[in-house]
Amino acid sequence: MAFDLLDLLPDAWRTVLTPHLDAETVARLGAFVETEYATQTVFPPVADLFSAYRLCEPQATRVLILGQDPYHKPGQAHGLSFSVRSGVAVPPSLRNIYKELHEDLGVQPPRTGELTSWATEGVLLLNAVLTVRQGKPASHAGKGWEHFTDATIRALDASGQRVVFVLWGGSARKKASLVTAPQHVTIEAGHPSPMNPAGFLGSRPFSKINAALAEANRPPVRWA
Repeated sequence: MAFDLLDLLPDAWRTVLTPHLDAETVARLGAFVETEYATQTVFPPVADLFSAYRLCEPQATRVLILGQDPYHKPGQAHGLSFSVRSGVAVPPSLRNIYKELHEDLGVQPPRTGELTSWATEGVLLLNAVLTVRQGKPASHAGKGWEHFTDATIRALDASGQRVVFVLWGGSARKKASLVTAPQHVTIEAGHPSPMNPAGFLGSRPFSKINAALAEANRPPVRWA
């Protein structure tokens, strides 16, 4: 039997996502994911597949930071965009994120690349594609995860409370049209990868996020 992806989701997310999902698309995606885990080395581990959703419930989500797909080297991906577990070397994109955080808010870069504390602060650290083959970036693009991600954005767009949508890089910025409700704010910039020489560093996203939350009387994110 194919993975029942909806069964793997926390109850609250399953409730808000289901109206925005096509059952056939999700079933095909589940079958693909099951086959990939059975026949290939795939990241993140199945237990971490929906970590972002498990750590940040829909009613608690104040910010969505959208990445592209998981890290594709062993030991890195654990279900949160841009994050790696403690003890794993901080990847280049996250180093740039930490550099910008320091320049923006004066927060000293952490020694670890694990962003679980951000998730528990109401930051949904989501990738547009939630799985990847080892050593093959974007190998699971176009298989149905994008439909899942779009449904997540639409569900948050339906929230009555302000959500700040943070879109870094060209693929993420294409999702801006999904945010239609006037209470929300989108913050766009270039991708934090060092391969992108301009467009992210100096964009000051963290202060902008907290200013947008304060404007809507929502608590700021404690980024430290």
